[in-house]
Amino acid sequence: MGFVRIDEEQGYRASASRDARFDGQFIVAVRTTRIYCRPSCPAITPKRRNMLFFPTAAAAQQAGFRACRRCLPDSVPGSPEWNLRADLAGRAMRLIGDGVVEREGVPGLARRVGYSERHLTRVLTAELGAGPLALARAHRAHSARLLIETTSLGFADIAFAAGFASVRQFNDTIRAVFAATPSGLRVAARRRSHPAGPAAGKVTLRLPYRPPYDADGVMAFLAARAIPGVESVEDRAYGRTLRLPHGTGTAWLRPADGHFHCALRLTDLRDLGSAVSRLRRLFDLDADPNAVAEVLGADPALAQSVAAAPGVRLPGSVDGAEIVTRALIGQQISVAAARTALGSLAGALGDPLPSPDGSLTTLFPTPVAMASRGASVLTGPRRRIDTVLTVNAALAAGELDVHVGADADELSLTLRRFAGVGPWTAGYVLMRVLGSPDVLLSTDVALRKGARALGLPSDVDGLEARAGAWRPWRSYAGMHLWRAG
Repeated sequence: MGFVRIDEEQGYRASASRDARFDGQFIVAVRTTRIYCRPSCPAITPKRRNMLFFPTAAAAQQAGFRACRRCLPDSVPGSPEWNLRADLAGRAMRLIGDGVVEREGVPGLARRVGYSERHLTRVLTAELGAGPLALARAHRAHSARLLIETTSLGFADIAFAAGFASVRQFNDTIRAVFAATPSGLRVAARRRSHPAGPAAGKVTLRLPYRPPYDADGVMAFLAARAIPGVESVEDRAYGRTLRLPHGTGTAWLRPADGHFHCALRLTDLRDLGSAVSRLRRLFDLDADPNAVAEVLGADPALAQSVAAAPGVRLPGSVDGAEIVTRALIGQQISVAAARTALGSLAGALGDPLPSPDGSLTTLFPTPVAMASRGASVLTGPRRRIDTVLTVNAALAAGELDVHVGADADELSLTLRRFAGVGPWTAGYVLMRVLGSPDVLLSTDVALRKGARALGLPSDVDGLEARAGAWRPWRSYAGMHLWRAG
C-alpha cells in the first residue's frame, strides 16, 4: 500500500466528519462491505480498522472494491493534485482524463509523455495504485454512467460511445464497478429525479466544484475575451463551440450551488469524456480554493482581495493550439483589440458549425487554416504575423504539440525557440493549457497596474521578489492582480 499518499489519520477524521472538501482527493474503501466511497458519504462511518484509503477510484477498483451507489464517488471534483503536479503521474492523469488511452492506447499515452510503456506503467502503479489501463477503465465507467443516467441511448450505443470494445465488456465493467446492471443504474437515476434526456446527442449533467467559487470573476474573464460565434456569455451562462477528437459540439454552462449545470450537444458521443474533462479545466473546477486562499491571504496586500473574491479560479482551455494562437495575437495589445482581431480570424477562417446552437455558429480556426490562409486575414506588425504563421505551421505539421500532458519546462523552451515568442506568451500558454498554478506574468502591464493598486511593488524585479511568498499559487495571485488592475 505504498502508493497511498494521504495521511490516514486525517483521512479517517475527514470521513468521520463527512467533510466534502476532501471529496475527489482520496477514496475511502471498507473491507467488510467491499465498497468504496467519497469522504463525505452519508453512510454510517465504518470502524477505523475496516477502512482503507486509496488515491484514485481506479486503485480501489483494482483492489476489488466497487463504487457506492449512495454517494457516487465518481461524481465529485477531481483531485487538485493533478493540476499542481507537473510530474509524470500528473501529466498522464490529465491525458487519461482527455481520453487518450481510448483513442491511442497505452502506446499513444506513453509517446505523448515521452516515456516507455513499461516505465509509465511502473510509475503509475507505484504512485496511483493502478496502471494506465485500469485508470482508463475507471474513466470509461464514469463516462458510461453519465450516458446511462442522462440520455435515452440504447446500451449498445453507450458501450461504443464510452470506449468499450464490446457490449459484454461494458456490462461486466458496470457490474464490477457499480454493483448494478446498466438498466438498474438508469432506473435509479430516474428515481433521483434525473430523467433520461430526450435527444441522443444531447447530454445534461452537473459538473461539481469545491466551494467557494468565484463564478462572477470567471464569467467576466471569459466574457471579456469571448470570440463572437465561437463563444458567448448570455444571462450568466457561458457557451462555446468545441472541436473534439471525433467530431464537434457545443456546451452551455451556468453556475449553480456547488456545481455548474452543463448542456452538451455532441456530434459523436465518444467525445463525452474529453468534452467534460476540457470544460472542467476551462472552469478550473478541480482546484482547492482553500489551499490557495491560505497562502495568498497571508500577504496583507492580497488579503482584502482574497476576502472580497473568495474562490478565484484560473481559467483554462479546451484546445491547446487555440490558446497558442490567442496568446500570440494578444501579446502587447489590449484584451479588446485581441478580441476584435480574433473575431475577424474566426469569421474568415473558422469552420461553420454543422448545427448552430443559438449564438454559437463557428469553430475556432485550425492550425492548418491559420498557416495556409492566415496571411490574407492577419493584420498588425509584420513580425507578429510571421510568428503566428510560423507557429501554426509547426502545429499543423506536428512539430509542435501543445496538450495537457506536456512537460511545462520543455513546452516553454520549445515555444520560446520561435522568433517573436517571449516569456509572457510562453507563461500564458502554460497557465491556460496546463493549468500551471505557479506562473507569474510579471511583465504584464495590466497585472503590474493591479499590483500598484494593491500597494505592491509594480516593477518587475520588486514584484517577483514579493511573489516568492505566494508559491505555489502565483498564477492565482496574478488573477487577483488582474482584477485589481
